[in-house]
Amino acid sequence: MLEIRIDRDHAGVRLDKVLRQRLPRVPASHLQKMIRTKKVRVNGRRAKPEQPLAEGDLLTIRGDERALLGDAPVAPPRVPDASEVARLQILHEDGWILAVDKPSGLAVHPGSGIRGGTLVDLVRAYLGPAAERNGFSASPAHRLDRETSGVIVVAKRRPAMVHFTDVFTKAEGRIDLPLSEHQQTAESKARVGVKMQEAGTRWRVLRQGGEAALLEVTIETGRTHQIRRHLAAIGHPVAGDKKYGDFAFNREARARWGLKRLFLHAERLEVAHPEGGRRMRFESPLPRELEEVLERAGMGARRG
Repeated sequence: MLEIRIDRDHAGVRLDKVLRQRLPRVPASHLQKMIRTKKVRVNGRRAKPEQPLAEGDLLTIRGDERALLGDAPVAPPRVPDASEVARLQILHEDGWILAVDKPSGLAVHPGSGIRGGTLVDLVRAYLGPAAERNGFSASPAHRLDRETSGVIVVAKRRPAMVHFTDVFTKAEGRIDLPLSEHQQTAESKARVGVKMQEAGTRWRVLRQGGEAALLEVTIETGRTHQIRRHLAAIGHPVAGDKKYGDFAFNREARARWGLKRLFLHAERLEVAHPEGGRRMRFESPLPRELEEVLERAGMGARRG
């Protein structure tokens, strides 16, 4: 049996992410199975993949410790020389973050066709042993293109990266994508082609989890299945959608979170009254069954 005690730097991190980090040789699918079959426990209790861990939590993992840990091969990092490190222009540094003034032409991350040191290489060489802390390597909290100059912030600790991930995650947007007329017959399509209709949908993140998000969606047009079709078109289908959704994800959501229906709810409707045009507003709270799904998915306490 393997035991892992959660330290401050891993507080707030999801259980499945900690397991993937600590047990890199174990396939993610097998880790999920271990959690489902109660081979992973938190403080002696049954665990959930999405649950956040707290400092001091004790993970117990049933299995052979040597087989679980193994030796994951790690490519040796490139170490820049002192003259390269001297190029760094430090704007601010404390125990949590490092702010750097990046020159144009310096790539942030290694990649295809990138020669010479990157910002990541330079920062980690500058920090030396302090670049590694409890399994977390100091990393840029956001991106700048290679030819872009200016400020870039580096997270020196995992909680700092978690914080900046929330800060820099896009929280709202608009989908402007014409949709085919849903009721058009095959005869009509053959005669005049597919009829496209303008459609606009605005969205905003209310709660963010590791594998899903709760959105507030406002439709500017009323096309058939507009929300479901638009979100599917940008690669983020509605959970539980049996027509346009991600069927493998739906199965996981049902098994892990108890989602047995389409996660779509008309919370608010504003219309003009037919007599006099007075603005009317009607509201319906999110059903308890869907709130329970959010809680199981680790989004019960987070609101935008």
